[in-house]
Amino acid sequence: MRRVTILGATGSIGQNTIDLIDRDPEGFEVVALTGGRNIARLAEDARRLRAQLAVTADEALLPDLRAALQGSGVEAAAGAQALCEAASRPADWVMSAIVGFAGLAPGLAALEQGTVLALANKESLVTAGPLVMETARRHGATILPVDSEHSAVFQAMAGQDVAAVERVIITASGGAFRDWPLERLAHATPEEAATHPNWDMGQRITIDSASMFNKALEVIETHEFFGTDPDRIEVLVHPESLVHALVGYRDGGLMAHVGPPDMRHAIGYALNWPERHALPVERLDLAAIGQLTFRAPDEARWPALRLAREVIRRGGLSGAVFNAAKEEALDLFLARRIGFMDMATVVERSMERVFAQPGHIDAEISLDNIVAIDHLARDTARHSVGSDTRRRS
Repeated sequence: MRRVTILGATGSIGQNTIDLIDRDPEGFEVVALTGGRNIARLAEDARRLRAQLAVTADEALLPDLRAALQGSGVEAAAGAQALCEAASRPADWVMSAIVGFAGLAPGLAALEQGTVLALANKESLVTAGPLVMETARRHGATILPVDSEHSAVFQAMAGQDVAAVERVIITASGGAFRDWPLERLAHATPEEAATHPNWDMGQRITIDSASMFNKALEVIETHEFFGTDPDRIEVLVHPESLVHALVGYRDGGLMAHVGPPDMRHAIGYALNWPERHALPVERLDLAAIGQLTFRAPDEARWPALRLAREVIRRGGLSGAVFNAAKEEALDLFLARRIGFMDMATVVERSMERVFAQPGHIDAEISLDNIVAIDHLARDTARHSVGSDTRRRS
């Protein structure tokens, strides 16, 4: 029986992970579940899975969590420190699925236990790639990518000579607006951006898909996790979302990972690694599908991709600046203070202003410095919103 912890249990990745665990209750012992404000879901899952500990990130909701768990024997806790404590409890496998920068510290805490970390929190590698990889190396931990694209790359490289890799191609659905006229994007609403044509995901990541900020993060993540030179990382728009990534080798061959747009595929691979177990996902009928289409992304439509390559070029703590500004820009869009296309403008302005301040980007890549520059970038992003970026009514 494997001991597992799920960080971010109430989100879409966490719920898909729980779905797989529910199908094999004798195979897993749940150490801890963590969540945000969905106390009813967190408590229900903790009770059913007989978790040792349930943690909400919101300290104000601790009384509600305790009440929901009364009589269950499940310990309740709340707050950022409690999230790290949950991640530190001995476990064989930890799912890191907390959304955003908040997932970094708990993920590091899990790695320090020398466990297997299934990494769905791409912000960890974007903001602190060298720190994350070094922490894993130092403590003998294993990181398995759970993003569908990086899981696909990981699988396509399995058993291959990494030195023979010539290119890595990650695919993007294009999100809700892939076929919209460019001039219409300025008037897109949060509700429209939060509807994905292929994937069933949370609101924030779905909007990030529409803006391609999600793919921009994945370009940086590919560089950090696999050590791939940015000039060898390509992005293709693939509307069917069936080919998740391709790895090209120096003999000209391409190894592609093809599967349904179902996150249980990548989660299940990580959950059962190094073995492959049967998974409850659709088996593709390629004859019925008929054809697969690809096209190059238009960087006028998706400037986030250009900004990601600038982050890789600058190095240091620039990924933390990019991610923090991106998260703030998304909040501004959700609050209808800026338009859809203004998000990239806010991020680019924030990067320019923070990069211009000496000493910040080139500081040591430590957790304290990452947290400090995250705060600086968020403040910069909030103050970068001027009259020319406010949403027109």
